[in-house]
Formats: sequence, C-alpha cells, structure tokens
Amino acid sequence: MAEILFVTWDGGGNVPPALSIAAELTARGHSVRFVGHPGQREALAAAGVDVAPSAHARAFSALESHSPLALIATFGDRGLGHDVLEALADRPADVVVVDCLLFGVMAELRRAGRPYIVLEHLYDAYLTGPWMKGPMGLGMRLKRLRPVRALAAAQLRLVTSVPSLDPAGARTDLAYVGPVCPVAPAVEARTEVGPTVLVSLSTYRLPRMAECLQTIVDACADLDAQVVVTTGPVVDPAELRAPANVDVHRYVPHVELMPRASLMIGHGGHGTTMQALAHDLPMVLMPMHPMLDQPMVARSVESAGAGRVVRKKATADELRPLIASLLADGPHRAAARRLGAEIRALPGAAGAADRIEAWCVTAAGKPSPTARS
Repeated sequence: MAEILFVTWDGGGNVPPALSIAAELTARGHSVRFVGHPGQREALAAAGVDVAPSAHARAFSALESHSPLALIATFGDRGLGHDVLEALADRPADVVVVDCLLFGVMAELRRAGRPYIVLEHLYDAYLTGPWMKGPMGLGMRLKRLRPVRALAAAQLRLVTSVPSLDPAGARTDLAYVGPVCPVAPAVEARTEVGPTVLVSLSTYRLPRMAECLQTIVDACADLDAQVVVTTGPVVDPAELRAPANVDVHRYVPHVELMPRASLMIGHGGHGTTMQALAHDLPMVLMPMHPMLDQPMVARSVESAGAGRVVRKKATADELRPLIASLLADGPHRAAARRLGAEIRALPGAAGAADRIEAWCVTAAGKPSPTARS
C-alpha cells in the first residue's frame, strides 16, 4: 500500500475533490495525509484525514478579502512547500498530490527531487490560459517559479472536469477523470409548492455577494416556485429580505437539494456548476469575479445550451423573465440532461484514485492489485 500526501489551500471549491479522492484511496487501504493552511487544520481533521503541521505557510482564509498581490504571495508561497518537505522528512510518501495553483509548493518539490501529481480542480483551458497568461501567471514568473515547467514536471495531471466543456479537453497529456462531487438520485418535486429553485453563490469572499443574492431573491419573489437560498459562510442569512416563497439557510448540503430542484442559480464556480449538471439542472449563471474561472465555466454551459449567463449588475426586473423561462420546459433541459449523463458516466474520485494508485505501483515496479481499466 502507498503513502500519499495531499497539499491543498483554503480556496473553497478546491478542497472537496481532494478530500473525496483521499477518501477513495483510504478505503483501498492506502495511507493518506494532508498539508494545508493553518486555518484549515480543524476542518481537514473533521473530514477524517491526518493533517501534518504547517508552521511555515503564510496565513490565508477564504472568508477574508484578498488583493491580487496577496493571492500571488499565497500561490507562490515556498513556506507551504517547506512544510511539505518537513512532512516528507517526518514520514516519507510515495507521491505528493498538489493543488494545481500551488506553484511555490511545486518549486520546492522540484528542487528536492520529489515526485508530484497535479490535481486540477478547474478547466485546464483556464489554468493554462487566462490564469497563466494573466496577472497570476505573471506574478509567478516574477517570483521565478516557472509555472509552465512546474506543470510539465508533474508525473501526472488529473483534471476533475468534463472534456466536452473544457476548451482544452482534446489534450492527450491530461488525465480527465470527471467532476468529483456527490450525486443523488432524482426525487419527485412537491407539486403543491411548485418547482424548486436552488440559489447559491460562492463560499469564497467576493465583492457584492450579499447585494447580488438580494437581487436574485427579489427576482424570484413572484415566481410560482419554492426558492431555497444557501448563503455559505460569507453572507449572514439575516442580511437578506426574503419573501414567503424563499427559504434562506447558511448551509444545506447541495446533494440534499439538487435531486428535487428544477433550476440552479449560481456563480459559475466549477464545483457547484458541475454538481448541478450532474443532477441534470439547467442554470442561470452570474459570474462574481472576472479574473476567476467563473466567466469561462458559465460561457461553456451557455454554449452547450444548458444555461444562460447574466451580468453581475443585472437587476431583478432583468432576471425575473429569464428565470421564469428557464423554469419552463425547453431545449435547455435536454442539454442539461445530456451533460448530466456524460458526467455520471465519468469515473470521478474512483478514476482519480485509479490513476494515482497505478502511478505508485508502476514507480515501485509492482503490478497494481486494485487499479481498474
């Protein structure tokens, strides 16, 4: 059995795929540990994984606002890389699975000659396009981190996305395993209260989140539908004025809500969007930040016919007829079902575990006891 070390950061949607893959590996008998930001220790431990100390990593929290310079410092943080090397010195690992944005960690692993696998929890077209060619990539290069070489040096690049949606999906050097998210069987909607609309924006602090949620709630006020809003850790539910047909919660697992929903209104975050599609949900998508992957994800869903993209500054009057039209029957529902079937057919966490496991046993020169074709 292998020793595997995961390295993550407190970014919100990037953590659940890593935890799910780690759980799959643990169930197969492998030993798994995590290194992350100090503030993640309690949440990671609560998820049931061993957590190594992170004494050198810079402090970072998804609940706080961060400037581009602060993000560059975080993604290029060699201190977190030092924590990883200390964890390896304390207990060696066969391979390190590192978040695709942690180039400071990759630099330290390369310097020490340690093998690593990159976990891409977003579209590769975004990572190697707008991210790498924009301010973040420039910041990495100014810190002499050579991000292109760092990705090329990976033993394997696992992409937890859908090739048909990711513009980079035709690349043969990437291992697409599909979205890693829980999916529950569809259930019959309660007809006496009409269809259900799920509303959720980011769990990461972004500008004007409460204001945008309020606009969406106002747009849904006259709908013949039950609307469920999950605000996440950033927005207090008490901040929102909710009409009678809108229930507001800080947190409800989406896997409990999506099976009975008819429409998702979200921000284009990769994880939430893929999970909604996995439940056959068409979407109204309001990207919350132009520099993140949300606009690209939202456009890809719209291009596939499964949703519509709206401006962050859209008014309730502009949103209301669009939401009503997507609640109705139409080709957008067939498109969402087609994408849902495609996602459910992909191996997800099991496929990622297969790939990691196969690499470990190949590196050790032994046949794999559990890897599936």
